[in-house]
Amino acid sequence: MPNAFEVTGGRKLKGELVPQGAKNEALQILCAVLLTPEKITISNIPDIRDVNLLIDILRDLSVKVERVNEDTYTFQADAVNLEYLQSDVFRKKGAALRGSIMIIGPLLTRFKKAYMPKPGGDKIGRRRLDTHFLGFEKLGARFNFDSEDSFYSIEADHLRGTYILLDEPSVTGTANIVMTAVMAKGKTTIYNAACEPYLQQICSMLNRMGAKISGIGSNLLYIEGVDALGGTEHRMLPDMIEIGSFIGLAAMTQSEINIKGCGLEHLGNILPVFQKLGIQMELKGDDIFIPAQERYEISKFIDGSILTVADGPWPLFTPDLISIVLVVATQAKGSVLIHQKMFESRLFFVDKLIDMGAQIILCDPHRASVIGLNREHNLRGITMSSPDIRAGVSLLIAALSADGKSTINNIDQIDRGYQRIDTRLNAIGAEIKRV
Repeated sequence: MPNAFEVTGGRKLKGELVPQGAKNEALQILCAVLLTPEKITISNIPDIRDVNLLIDILRDLSVKVERVNEDTYTFQADAVNLEYLQSDVFRKKGAALRGSIMIIGPLLTRFKKAYMPKPGGDKIGRRRLDTHFLGFEKLGARFNFDSEDSFYSIEADHLRGTYILLDEPSVTGTANIVMTAVMAKGKTTIYNAACEPYLQQICSMLNRMGAKISGIGSNLLYIEGVDALGGTEHRMLPDMIEIGSFIGLAAMTQSEINIKGCGLEHLGNILPVFQKLGIQMELKGDDIFIPAQERYEISKFIDGSILTVADGPWPLFTPDLISIVLVVATQAKGSVLIHQKMFESRLFFVDKLIDMGAQIILCDPHRASVIGLNREHNLRGITMSSPDIRAGVSLLIAALSADGKSTINNIDQIDRGYQRIDTRLNAIGAEIKRV
Protein backbone atom coordinates (compact mmCIF):
# COMPACT_ATOMS: atom_id res chain seq x y z
CA MET A 1 0.00 0.00 0.00
CA PRO A 2 1.17 3.57 -0.65
CA ASN A 3 2.69 5.00 2.51
CA ALA A 4 3.87 8.45 1.44
CA PHE A 5 2.55 11.69 -0.01
CA GLU A 6 4.51 13.47 -2.72
CA VAL A 7 3.42 17.11 -2.46
CA THR A 8 4.09 19.84 -5.01
CA GLY A 9 3.96 23.12 -3.13
CA GLY A 10 3.23 26.70 -4.08
CA ARG A 11 -0.25 26.18 -5.53
CA LYS A 12 -3.09 28.47 -4.48
CA LEU A 13 -6.29 26.56 -3.77
CA LYS A 14 -9.84 27.70 -4.38
CA GLY A 15 -13.18 26.07 -3.60
CA GLU A 16 -15.36 24.47 -0.97
CA LEU A 17 -14.45 21.94 1.69
CA VAL A 18 -17.00 20.02 3.79
CA PRO A 19 -15.62 18.91 7.17
CA GLN A 20 -15.93 15.21 8.03
CA GLY A 21 -17.73 13.93 11.11
CA ALA A 22 -15.81 14.42 14.35
CA LYS A 23 -13.22 11.67 14.92
CA ASN A 24 -13.01 12.19 18.68
CA GLU A 25 -16.79 12.07 19.03
CA ALA A 26 -17.07 8.96 16.87
CA LEU A 27 -14.83 6.86 19.12
CA GLN A 28 -17.15 7.55 22.10
CA ILE A 29 -20.50 7.33 20.32
CA LEU A 30 -19.69 4.02 18.62
CA CYS A 31 -18.80 2.39 21.94
CA ALA A 32 -22.15 3.52 23.40
CA VAL A 33 -24.01 1.13 21.05
CA LEU A 34 -22.92 -1.67 23.43
CA LEU A 35 -25.19 -0.24 26.17
CA THR A 36 -28.44 -1.55 24.66
CA PRO A 37 -29.75 -4.59 22.76
CA GLU A 38 -31.87 -2.23 20.64
CA LYS A 39 -30.94 -0.76 17.25
CA ILE A 40 -28.99 2.52 17.07
CA THR A 41 -28.53 4.59 13.89
CA ILE A 42 -25.50 6.89 13.67
CA SER A 43 -24.85 9.33 10.81
CA ASN A 44 -21.97 11.59 9.73
CA ILE A 45 -19.45 8.87 10.68
CA PRO A 46 -16.00 9.74 9.24
CA ASP A 47 -14.45 7.14 6.92
CA ILE A 48 -11.04 7.07 8.61
CA ARG A 49 -8.72 4.33 9.80
CA ASP A 50 -9.27 4.64 13.57
CA VAL A 51 -13.06 4.70 13.26
CA ASN A 52 -13.14 1.80 10.79
CA LEU A 53 -10.95 -0.25 13.14
CA LEU A 54 -13.40 0.36 16.00
CA ILE A 55 -16.35 -0.67 13.78
CA ASP A 56 -14.37 -3.86 12.98
CA ILE A 57 -13.97 -4.55 16.72
CA LEU A 58 -17.74 -4.11 17.20
CA ARG A 59 -18.41 -6.57 14.34
CA ASP A 60 -15.98 -9.04 15.94
CA LEU A 61 -17.96 -8.69 19.21
CA SER A 62 -21.00 -9.95 17.21
CA VAL A 63 -22.67 -6.54 17.04
CA LYS A 64 -24.89 -6.47 13.93
CA VAL A 65 -23.49 -3.66 11.77
CA GLU A 66 -25.18 -2.44 8.59
CA ARG A 67 -23.96 0.37 6.35
CA VAL A 68 -26.98 2.40 5.25
CA ASN A 69 -25.06 4.88 3.08
CA GLU A 70 -21.62 6.49 2.85
CA ASP A 71 -21.67 7.98 6.36
CA THR A 72 -24.57 6.22 8.13
CA TYR A 73 -24.59 2.86 9.94
CA THR A 74 -26.99 0.92 12.14
CA PHE A 75 -25.73 -1.10 15.11
CA GLN A 76 -27.52 -3.71 17.20
CA ALA A 77 -25.69 -5.27 20.16
CA ASP A 78 -28.28 -7.92 21.05
CA ALA A 79 -25.91 -10.92 21.06
CA VAL A 80 -22.50 -9.66 22.26
CA ASN A 81 -19.74 -12.30 22.30
CA LEU A 82 -17.61 -11.49 25.36
CA GLU A 83 -15.27 -14.45 24.71
CA TYR A 84 -13.82 -12.50 21.78
CA LEU A 85 -12.29 -10.05 24.29
CA GLN A 86 -9.81 -12.72 25.39
CA SER A 87 -8.71 -13.63 21.86
CA ASP A 88 -5.34 -12.83 20.29
CA VAL A 89 -7.14 -11.02 17.45
CA PHE A 90 -8.71 -8.57 19.93
CA ARG A 91 -5.38 -8.09 21.73
CA LYS A 92 -3.84 -7.00 18.46
CA LYS A 93 -6.70 -4.77 17.25
CA GLY A 94 -7.43 -3.23 20.67
CA ALA A 95 -3.76 -2.44 21.26
CA ALA A 96 -3.58 -0.58 17.92
CA LEU A 97 -6.38 1.84 18.82
CA ARG A 98 -6.40 4.14 21.81
CA GLY A 99 -10.16 4.69 21.49
CA SER A 100 -10.77 0.99 22.25
CA ILE A 101 -10.52 1.87 25.97
CA MET A 102 -14.03 3.31 25.55
CA ILE A 103 -15.69 -0.10 25.29
CA ILE A 104 -14.91 -0.84 28.97
CA GLY A 105 -17.62 1.42 30.45
CA PRO A 106 -20.50 0.04 28.35
CA LEU A 107 -19.41 -3.60 28.85
CA LEU A 108 -18.95 -3.13 32.59
CA THR A 109 -22.37 -1.51 32.90
CA ARG A 110 -24.25 -4.09 30.88
CA PHE A 111 -22.30 -7.32 31.41
CA LYS A 112 -20.40 -6.62 34.67
CA LYS A 113 -17.02 -7.44 33.12
CA ALA A 114 -14.63 -6.22 30.45
CA TYR A 115 -11.14 -6.97 29.13
CA MET A 116 -8.73 -4.66 27.36
CA PRO A 117 -5.14 -4.72 26.04
CA LYS A 118 -3.13 -1.61 26.85
CA PRO A 119 -4.21 0.71 24.02
CA GLY A 120 -1.90 2.46 21.57
CA GLY A 121 -2.54 5.56 19.45
CA ASP A 122 -0.42 8.65 18.89
CA LYS A 123 3.10 8.85 20.26
CA ILE A 124 2.64 12.30 21.78
CA GLY A 125 3.80 11.64 25.33
CA ARG A 126 2.26 10.00 28.34
CA ARG A 127 -1.52 9.60 28.18
CA ARG A 128 -2.33 7.81 31.37
CA LEU A 129 -5.52 5.84 31.98
CA ASP A 130 -5.71 6.34 35.74
CA THR A 131 -8.77 8.61 35.49
CA HIS A 132 -10.79 5.84 33.81
CA PHE A 133 -9.87 3.15 36.32
CA LEU A 134 -10.19 5.31 39.43
CA GLY A 135 -13.74 6.13 38.28
CA PHE A 136 -14.57 2.45 37.64
CA GLU A 137 -13.27 1.55 41.10
CA LYS A 138 -15.33 4.25 42.82
CA LEU A 139 -18.44 2.86 41.13
CA GLY A 140 -17.64 -0.59 42.55
CA ALA A 141 -15.46 -2.31 39.93
CA ARG A 142 -12.24 -4.26 40.57
CA PHE A 143 -9.44 -4.42 38.05
CA ASN A 144 -6.23 -6.31 37.44
CA PHE A 145 -3.39 -5.33 35.16
CA ASP A 146 -1.18 -8.12 33.88
CA SER A 147 2.08 -6.26 33.19
CA GLU A 148 3.62 -9.22 31.33
CA ASP A 149 0.69 -9.37 28.92
CA SER A 150 -0.18 -5.63 29.10
CA PHE A 151 -3.79 -6.72 29.62
CA TYR A 152 -6.52 -5.28 31.86
CA SER A 153 -9.44 -7.27 33.27
CA ILE A 154 -12.26 -5.42 35.05
CA GLU A 155 -15.24 -6.91 36.92
CA ALA A 156 -18.14 -5.53 38.95
CA ASP A 157 -20.83 -7.53 40.77
CA HIS A 158 -22.77 -4.39 41.71
CA LEU A 159 -22.22 -0.90 40.35
CA ARG A 160 -23.38 1.82 42.76
CA GLY A 161 -23.68 5.55 42.26
CA THR A 162 -21.20 7.70 44.17
CA TYR A 163 -19.44 11.08 44.28
CA ILE A 164 -16.41 11.23 41.97
CA LEU A 165 -13.94 14.12 41.81
CA LEU A 166 -11.85 13.51 38.69
CA ASP A 167 -8.10 14.06 39.03
CA GLU A 168 -8.12 15.59 35.53
CA PRO A 169 -10.96 16.60 33.17
CA SER A 170 -10.18 13.80 30.71
CA VAL A 171 -12.70 13.65 27.83
CA THR A 172 -12.47 9.90 27.29
CA GLY A 173 -12.22 9.33 31.06
CA THR A 174 -15.40 11.35 31.71
CA ALA A 175 -17.28 9.63 28.86
CA ASN A 176 -16.22 6.17 30.04
CA ILE A 177 -17.28 6.89 33.64
CA VAL A 178 -20.60 8.40 32.49
CA MET A 179 -21.34 5.25 30.44
CA THR A 180 -20.49 3.12 33.48
CA ALA A 181 -22.72 5.18 35.78
CA VAL A 182 -25.89 5.43 33.65
CA MET A 183 -27.17 2.03 34.86
CA ALA A 184 -25.45 1.98 38.26
CA LYS A 185 -27.82 1.85 41.25
CA GLY A 186 -28.48 5.30 42.75
CA LYS A 187 -27.04 8.72 41.97
CA THR A 188 -23.57 9.55 40.66
CA THR A 189 -22.03 13.01 40.82
CA ILE A 190 -18.96 13.72 38.64
CA TYR A 191 -17.07 16.94 39.42
CA ASN A 192 -14.21 18.32 37.28
CA ALA A 193 -15.88 16.52 34.37
CA ALA A 194 -14.79 17.33 30.82
CA CYS A 195 -17.34 19.53 29.06
CA GLU A 196 -16.18 19.34 25.41
CA PRO A 197 -18.90 19.36 22.72
CA TYR A 198 -18.14 15.64 22.15
CA LEU A 199 -18.95 14.91 25.79
CA GLN A 200 -22.13 16.97 25.51
CA GLN A 201 -23.06 14.94 22.44
CA ILE A 202 -22.71 11.56 24.11
CA CYS A 203 -24.61 12.72 27.22
CA SER A 204 -27.47 13.98 25.03
CA MET A 205 -27.48 10.69 23.09
CA LEU A 206 -27.59 8.67 26.33
CA ASN A 207 -30.52 10.79 27.56
CA ARG A 208 -32.41 10.01 24.33
CA MET A 209 -31.71 6.33 25.08
CA GLY A 210 -33.38 6.75 28.50
CA ALA A 211 -30.50 7.85 30.77
CA LYS A 212 -30.98 10.62 33.33
CA ILE A 213 -27.98 12.95 33.06
CA SER A 214 -28.14 16.63 34.06
CA GLY A 215 -25.51 19.39 34.09
CA ILE A 216 -24.56 18.70 30.45
CA GLY A 217 -22.08 21.32 29.20
CA SER A 218 -20.75 22.04 32.71
CA ASN A 219 -17.99 20.38 34.72
CA LEU A 220 -20.52 19.05 37.27
CA LEU A 221 -22.62 16.12 36.04
CA TYR A 222 -25.45 14.38 37.91
CA ILE A 223 -26.49 10.90 36.82
CA GLU A 224 -29.53 9.03 38.14
CA GLY A 225 -29.10 5.32 37.42
CA VAL A 226 -31.76 3.61 35.27
CA ASP A 227 -32.49 -0.09 34.71
CA ALA A 228 -32.05 -0.23 30.92
CA LEU A 229 -31.38 1.88 27.83
CA GLY A 230 -33.07 1.75 24.42
CA GLY A 231 -32.29 2.56 20.80
CA THR A 232 -31.93 6.02 19.25
CA GLU A 233 -30.64 7.99 16.27
CA HIS A 234 -27.60 10.25 16.47
CA ARG A 235 -25.77 12.59 14.10
CA MET A 236 -22.16 13.53 14.77
CA LEU A 237 -20.83 17.06 14.82
CA PRO A 238 -18.47 18.31 12.08
CA ASP A 239 -14.85 17.77 13.10
CA MET A 240 -13.59 20.99 14.72
CA ILE A 241 -9.95 19.88 14.28
CA GLU A 242 -10.42 19.47 10.55
CA ILE A 243 -12.10 22.90 10.40
CA GLY A 244 -9.11 24.46 12.18
CA SER A 245 -6.75 22.60 9.84
CA PHE A 246 -8.56 24.02 6.78
CA ILE A 247 -8.36 27.57 8.19
CA GLY A 248 -4.60 27.13 8.65
CA LEU A 249 -4.26 25.63 5.16
CA ALA A 250 -6.04 28.61 3.56
CA ALA A 251 -3.78 31.12 5.32
CA MET A 252 -0.51 29.31 4.57
CA THR A 253 -1.29 28.76 0.87
CA GLN A 254 -2.90 32.22 0.31
CA SER A 255 -6.05 30.42 -0.79
CA GLU A 256 -9.74 31.30 -0.96
CA ILE A 257 -11.61 28.50 0.77
CA ASN A 258 -15.23 28.21 1.91
CA ILE A 259 -15.66 25.67 4.73
CA LYS A 260 -19.26 24.40 4.70
CA GLY A 261 -21.46 23.39 7.65
CA CYS A 262 -19.03 24.06 10.51
CA GLY A 263 -21.33 23.84 13.56
CA LEU A 264 -20.14 27.30 14.61
CA GLU A 265 -21.78 27.19 18.05
CA HIS A 266 -19.55 24.21 18.96
CA LEU A 267 -16.17 25.74 18.01
CA GLY A 268 -15.45 27.50 21.31
CA ASN A 269 -12.46 29.85 20.98
CA ILE A 270 -10.91 28.18 17.91
CA LEU A 271 -11.83 31.07 15.57
CA PRO A 272 -10.62 33.86 17.92
CA VAL A 273 -7.18 32.20 18.20
CA PHE A 274 -6.77 32.06 14.40
CA GLN A 275 -7.98 35.67 14.19
CA LYS A 276 -5.22 36.65 16.66
CA LEU A 277 -2.76 35.28 14.08
CA GLY A 278 -4.19 37.82 11.63
CA ILE A 279 -6.31 35.42 9.57
CA GLN A 280 -9.38 37.09 8.10
CA MET A 281 -12.64 35.15 7.95
CA GLU A 282 -16.29 35.79 7.25
CA LEU A 283 -19.06 33.78 8.92
CA LYS A 284 -21.94 33.13 6.53
CA GLY A 285 -24.74 31.16 8.15
CA ASP A 286 -22.96 28.02 9.36
CA ASP A 287 -20.06 28.40 6.90
CA ILE A 288 -16.62 29.98 7.31
CA PHE A 289 -15.27 31.86 4.27
CA ILE A 290 -11.50 32.46 4.26
CA PRO A 291 -10.50 35.04 1.62
CA ALA A 292 -7.15 34.77 -0.15
CA GLN A 293 -4.76 36.77 2.01
CA GLU A 294 -1.26 37.76 0.91
CA ARG A 295 -0.04 38.53 4.44
CA TYR A 296 -1.30 38.16 8.00
CA GLU A 297 0.07 39.74 11.17
CA ILE A 298 0.12 38.24 14.67
CA SER A 299 -1.57 40.40 17.33
CA LYS A 300 0.22 41.45 20.49
CA PHE A 301 -1.19 41.65 23.99
CA ILE A 302 -2.54 45.08 25.04
CA ASP A 303 0.72 45.97 26.81
CA GLY A 304 2.70 45.19 23.65
CA SER A 305 4.09 41.86 24.83
CA ILE A 306 4.39 38.82 22.56
CA LEU A 307 1.25 36.73 22.03
CA THR A 308 1.12 33.35 23.75
CA VAL A 309 -1.13 30.58 22.43
CA ALA A 310 -1.64 27.82 24.99
CA ASP A 311 -3.88 24.76 25.08
CA GLY A 312 -6.05 23.52 27.91
CA PRO A 313 -9.24 21.62 28.74
CA TRP A 314 -12.42 22.91 27.06
CA PRO A 315 -13.46 25.67 26.69
CA LEU A 316 -9.75 26.61 26.43
CA PHE A 317 -7.95 26.09 23.11
CA THR A 318 -7.87 22.46 22.00
CA PRO A 319 -4.42 20.76 22.08
CA ASP A 320 -5.19 19.07 18.74
CA LEU A 321 -4.81 22.41 16.92
CA ILE A 322 -1.59 23.62 18.57
CA SER A 323 0.58 22.11 15.83
CA ILE A 324 -1.59 23.77 13.13
CA VAL A 325 -1.25 27.19 14.82
CA LEU A 326 2.51 26.69 15.05
CA VAL A 327 2.83 26.01 11.31
CA VAL A 328 0.60 28.96 10.38
CA ALA A 329 2.74 31.28 12.54
CA THR A 330 5.87 30.43 10.53
CA GLN A 331 4.74 32.66 7.62
CA ALA A 332 3.03 35.39 9.66
CA LYS A 333 4.42 38.83 10.44
CA GLY A 334 5.43 38.89 14.10
CA SER A 335 6.24 36.37 16.82
CA VAL A 336 4.27 34.02 19.03
CA LEU A 337 5.06 31.68 21.92
CA ILE A 338 3.33 28.31 21.51
CA HIS A 339 2.76 26.59 24.87
CA GLN A 340 1.62 22.97 24.55
CA LYS A 341 0.77 22.16 28.16
CA MET A 342 -1.04 18.84 27.90
CA PHE A 343 1.37 16.51 26.03
CA GLU A 344 5.14 16.65 26.27
CA SER A 345 6.08 15.17 22.88
CA ARG A 346 3.73 17.04 20.57
CA LEU A 347 6.19 19.74 19.51
CA PHE A 348 8.97 17.38 18.47
CA PHE A 349 8.00 17.70 14.80
CA VAL A 350 9.35 21.28 14.63
CA ASP A 351 12.78 20.02 13.54
CA LYS A 352 11.21 19.24 10.15
CA LEU A 353 9.85 22.79 9.89
CA ILE A 354 13.28 24.19 10.80
CA ASP A 355 14.77 22.04 8.00
CA MET A 356 12.20 23.65 5.67
CA GLY A 357 13.49 27.11 6.64
CA ALA A 358 11.11 28.12 9.44
CA GLN A 359 12.47 30.21 12.32
CA ILE A 360 11.50 28.32 15.46
CA ILE A 361 13.24 27.96 18.82
CA LEU A 362 12.15 24.85 20.71
CA CYS A 363 12.52 26.10 24.29
CA ASP A 364 11.64 22.79 25.97
CA PRO A 365 9.25 19.85 25.31
CA HIS A 366 6.25 22.12 25.95
CA ARG A 367 7.17 25.51 24.43
CA ALA A 368 8.27 26.80 21.06
CA SER A 369 8.92 30.39 20.02
CA VAL A 370 8.05 31.11 16.38
CA ILE A 371 9.49 34.12 14.56
CA GLY A 372 7.30 34.65 11.50
CA LEU A 373 8.98 34.94 8.08
CA ASN A 374 6.28 37.34 6.77
CA ARG A 375 6.60 35.57 3.39
CA GLU A 376 10.06 37.06 2.80
CA HIS A 377 11.26 33.48 2.29
CA ASN A 378 9.08 30.53 1.34
CA LEU A 379 9.54 27.24 3.11
CA ARG A 380 11.39 24.68 0.97
CA GLY A 381 10.30 21.13 0.17
CA ILE A 382 12.06 18.28 2.00
CA THR A 383 11.57 14.59 2.82
CA MET A 384 10.04 14.04 6.26
CA SER A 385 7.96 11.61 8.31
CA SER A 386 4.63 12.10 10.09
CA PRO A 387 4.97 11.36 13.85
CA ASP A 388 1.27 11.67 14.75
CA ILE A 389 -2.08 12.62 13.20
CA ARG A 390 -2.04 16.36 13.88
CA ALA A 391 1.68 16.91 13.24
CA GLY A 392 1.22 14.97 9.99
CA VAL A 393 -1.42 17.39 8.70
CA SER A 394 0.66 20.35 9.90
CA LEU A 395 3.58 19.06 7.80
CA LEU A 396 1.20 18.54 4.86
CA ILE A 397 0.08 22.20 5.16
CA ALA A 398 3.73 23.31 5.32
CA ALA A 399 4.54 21.21 2.23
CA LEU A 400 1.59 22.67 0.28
CA SER A 401 2.91 26.18 0.96
CA ALA A 402 6.57 25.36 0.25
CA ASP A 403 8.73 25.79 -2.87
CA GLY A 404 9.37 22.54 -4.75
CA LYS A 405 8.42 18.99 -3.84
CA SER A 406 8.13 17.40 -0.43
CA THR A 407 7.75 13.76 0.51
CA ILE A 408 5.85 12.90 3.69
CA ASN A 409 6.37 9.33 4.89
CA ASN A 410 4.27 7.36 7.39
CA ILE A 411 1.00 8.85 6.11
CA ASP A 412 -0.91 6.04 7.84
CA GLN A 413 -0.89 8.49 10.76
CA ILE A 414 -2.71 11.12 8.67
CA ASP A 415 -5.22 8.55 7.36
CA ARG A 416 -6.07 7.63 10.96
CA GLY A 417 -7.73 11.01 11.43
CA TYR A 418 -8.42 12.67 8.07
CA GLN A 419 -10.81 11.24 5.49
CA ARG A 420 -9.32 11.02 1.96
CA ILE A 421 -7.49 14.29 2.61
CA ASP A 422 -5.44 14.06 -0.62
CA THR A 423 -8.51 13.56 -2.86
CA ARG A 424 -10.44 16.38 -1.22
CA LEU A 425 -7.57 18.90 -1.39
CA ASN A 426 -6.64 17.91 -4.96
CA ALA A 427 -10.26 18.72 -5.96
CA ILE A 428 -9.65 22.39 -5.05
CA GLY A 429 -6.24 22.70 -6.71
CA ALA A 430 -3.64 20.94 -4.55
CA GLU A 431 -1.12 18.49 -6.02
CA ILE A 432 -0.74 15.53 -3.66
CA LYS A 433 0.19 12.05 -4.91
CA ARG A 434 0.17 8.80 -2.94
CA VAL A 435 3.44 7.07 -3.80
